[in-house]
Amino acid sequence: MSAAELLEGDLFAAAEALRAGDVTSVELTRASLEALRTHGPGLDAIVELWNDEALATAARIDAERQGGAARGPLAGVPLAHKDMFYRAGKLCASGSTVRGDFVPAVTASVIERLDAAGAVDLGRLNMVEFALGLTGHNDITGHPKNPWDRDYITGGSSSGPVASIAARLAFAALGSDTGGSIRVPAACVGITGIKPTYGRVSRAGALPLSHTLDHVGPLARSARDLALILEAIAGPDPRDPTAVNRPVPPYAALLERPLGGMRLAVGEAPFEVPLSPEVAGLYDRAVDRLSAVDVQASRITLPPLEPLNALRRVVMLAEVATRHEDFVAAKRDEYNPYTLARLEPGYEVAATSYLRAVTYRAEALRRFCGEVFAAADVLVLPALAEPIPRLDAAGSADTAAYVRLVNGMGHFICPFNYLGLPALTLPIGRTQNGLPMAIQLVGPPFAEARLLRLAHQLELHADFRLGPPPHPGKGSAR
Repeated sequence: MSAAELLEGDLFAAAEALRAGDVTSVELTRASLEALRTHGPGLDAIVELWNDEALATAARIDAERQGGAARGPLAGVPLAHKDMFYRAGKLCASGSTVRGDFVPAVTASVIERLDAAGAVDLGRLNMVEFALGLTGHNDITGHPKNPWDRDYITGGSSSGPVASIAARLAFAALGSDTGGSIRVPAACVGITGIKPTYGRVSRAGALPLSHTLDHVGPLARSARDLALILEAIAGPDPRDPTAVNRPVPPYAALLERPLGGMRLAVGEAPFEVPLSPEVAGLYDRAVDRLSAVDVQASRITLPPLEPLNALRRVVMLAEVATRHEDFVAAKRDEYNPYTLARLEPGYEVAATSYLRAVTYRAEALRRFCGEVFAAADVLVLPALAEPIPRLDAAGSADTAAYVRLVNGMGHFICPFNYLGLPALTLPIGRTQNGLPMAIQLVGPPFAEARLLRLAHQLELHADFRLGPPPHPGKGSAR
């Protein structure tokens, strides 16, 4: 199989082909760079490609392999990442002009770990300014386009990464998730993404947004790919005091372990935010397909999610405003006005409100886990309530309609940032507008292996997976 053909598949198959000597890292890296150069600009997906450095790294890995040197599980696989992960000596603008000249002196821990696993770093991918937006819009760097139809949003803030992965330009990428920024865009473009448990993955050297809500995790085309990357990046880190000192399971090796009648708690209507009729139909059909794998599914009424969303908004507003206070004072005119409109309400949050929201989190987590996971191993619930909106219907303007839209998009997603629970989205089909739709799996703390095993079996046996966008030219040109 050629490098270009491998690029159409998943990371796991590419890694196997590299180990078998069926393709070289240089060939695979060149194919991904060429795809990104050719099709990335039309999707507004890329910021900067590191062609020479990437090919030099690939050549070194090929030489080491030929010399019999042991390499990591991702040896020679090309990846590209959201423009918020620091690499020493390289620009990292985070979708802004405010930090348009920022060159970090350190490399993010997760990038160092991918380097150690043998991955080839291709460069920076587009994102929402400072990761502050759920639709994917960026009036500074361009709005990334959905490869299924360029008139529709990718979701955000990991917008460039998901567009690149879905369009078969890159195998996988790292993203961040403070209020759904891994799971929502993965759902919008028909790929899969996991937000690990808070503290499972180090955030050292990643752009901070909201320090008690930020999570780092992978985006890819399959649960198997997620497992490989998560295994490489998870674990304690002296540079991040919130990174938990807990052994990292062999996620990839555990994928084939039998589910053994895994107990699923399946959320059922009525929901606080009603599903549109066609999303409800896709969700119900997906729930019916759960019987294709060895699980015991029981319907439940979801605990109230809106109070958790309200608490998360308080925490995020206060922490984002604090994080940006000096930048706003010094460079206010360089911010997109819509970004300012989202962060400035944080200056009005009372300290007492913030402290109540932060200190209640442990009790909220205890109650939620007691209610849901006392008799279940995994919670199954919708990812989104409505079909993916068009770009022009989800503009960045700070209007009541926009606020309602993003609150609706995040309703089923954002509570698990506040609770810090692991959560994964994977595709279940397409709505009438041709855009993907997804389901969400949530587990108790540190149950990532369980979620990945279930997602892997659903992909294999229950058709919880979409292929590439059907349109020619790496994404629709409608």
